[in-house]
Amino acid sequence: MSTQLDPLSLSADLLYAVKTEGDTDWLQDHLATLEQAHLKRALATREGKLAFWLNCYNAYAQLLLEADPSSLEGSLLQRWKFVSRDRIPIGGVWLSLNDIEHGLLRCSKHPWGLGYLPRLLPSSFEREFRLPACDPRIHFAISHGAEHCPPVTVYSPADVDAELDIVVEWFLEENVGYDPEGDVATIPRLFRRYRGDFGGARGIIGFLREYNGIPAGARPSLEYEKASRPPDLEFDLELEELRP
Repeated sequence: MSTQLDPLSLSADLLYAVKTEGDTDWLQDHLATLEQAHLKRALATREGKLAFWLNCYNAYAQLLLEADPSSLEGSLLQRWKFVSRDRIPIGGVWLSLNDIEHGLLRCSKHPWGLGYLPRLLPSSFEREFRLPACDPRIHFAISHGAEHCPPVTVYSPADVDAELDIVVEWFLEENVGYDPEGDVATIPRLFRRYRGDFGGARGIIGFLREYNGIPAGARPSLEYEKASRPPDLEFDLELEELRP
């Protein structure tokens, strides 16, 4: 049996190579041919799964865009295919960006279920390797929901929670407004699209307080930023966040 490289190091090295325009082919080959038993041992912890799948998502999103730069410029259907096609080989299984985001990182939640509906018929691979619960901080780590996003970070299991906290605080400082006189917080629309991930309105307010988006003890009413495009094109805003 050939010796296999550590999956966590492979995912980190792949994202670093993408960021620095290095050679990614050999890293992709190793990830594609990982034995699932080896992957299971490497992803035995929540932190390991979180770091691995964040690195994989961010790396492959850019690789797929580089391979087909026009993929986000066609019809809405074409853009949906970009995130839903199975073009990412990991551990002998073909995955899509949607599989990684909604299946593995969000613990099998439906992409359009407002954070409340489960993803239908998750595969055995998804059930084995998904996070044990949805961590809403992932929405900021994969750059959804804002025109100005923090730099993509290469995550490691040892530091992933602290790094996610930093990304969330940066995002909220840049994108959340609070009016103390009216006691109103204006927040990005991703909180509406994934409100179940945060625990509804009460959970969103608690999240904003925890990460210094609003003052401690504040209980504001919530307003969502006005859409910069018609509602039926909101999906475009998410896809555009994948652009380098």
